[in-house]
Amino acid sequence: MSQTDTRVGRVESRPALGRARPYWTTHRRDQLTGYLFIAPQLLGSAVFVILPLILVVWYSLHEWNVLAGTFDFVGGENYAALAEDTNLGSVLRATGLFSVGLVVFNLTLALLLAVLLNQRLRGTILFRTLFFSPVVVSLVAWTIVWGFLLQDNGGLNGLLDTIGVDGPNWLRGETTAMISVVVVQVFKNVGLNMVLFLAALQGVPGELYEAAEVDGASRLRQFWRITVPMISPTILLTSIITVVGSLQVFAQIAVLTQGGPGTSTTVLVYYLYQQAFQFHHFGYGATLSIVLFGIVLALTVLQWQMRKRWVHHES
Repeated sequence: MSQTDTRVGRVESRPALGRARPYWTTHRRDQLTGYLFIAPQLLGSAVFVILPLILVVWYSLHEWNVLAGTFDFVGGENYAALAEDTNLGSVLRATGLFSVGLVVFNLTLALLLAVLLNQRLRGTILFRTLFFSPVVVSLVAWTIVWGFLLQDNGGLNGLLDTIGVDGPNWLRGETTAMISVVVVQVFKNVGLNMVLFLAALQGVPGELYEAAEVDGASRLRQFWRITVPMISPTILLTSIITVVGSLQVFAQIAVLTQGGPGTSTTVLVYYLYQQAFQFHHFGYGATLSIVLFGIVLALTVLQWQMRKRWVHHES
């Protein structure tokens, strides 16, 4: 066939200029399939996350008295009441103490346990199971048991009495009450972070330690120069999870101390519960929940922005 005939054939094979392209192209079908797959997640996020956030903001602008059946718009009065709340300072202080204590002790103990259980020793599987088992135990049941143990005449003071030590009333002292709720929460969730750290430790190449031993590096130096940098992404993950969880604690406070003695263990979540559901100040309770949301968001963003300074795999 000649070159002219070939060009003519190519022209004739093209679709007519007036013919419309089909709407359901392969690209659009693929897009629809993708949207259908993510639709349940989007719907759940809209109903259970976005909509409640919008409603909380709306409620914070109103004073809702359920008993009287009134729902009055008050504008920014609930936000102005934050500055006049004499208890808010001690509540934020208790929240900060609880969060710092929980994060420090939880991450430190979890990393220590993970390092110990990462050794090739007999019985490590049993100890892993024992340390992780509290994570799957009911939170309320766990807290009730610890409530009996920490009573003035409970099991812990009974053990101390056998060695001649007069134990304090753990849940009624301002200092011991905060220590008690922190310890109970640490023992409850340390197994989760331990498993995450253990998985990260098992992913560290053994050749790095062998090379460090050849260079004469001590175990402690290997830990700071090899282990910590290599598992730094997991440290970031566990720190974010633990910080957010520490700011949302409620059941332990409600069961063990009810915020007492005084307001020494009244964290922000329990305080907004009191305002909304005990004192029926739903508008002010919604305002406190927005404050809590802002604190969680700020701390999460701060940790995420700081990751490039200490996370090994971030450029």
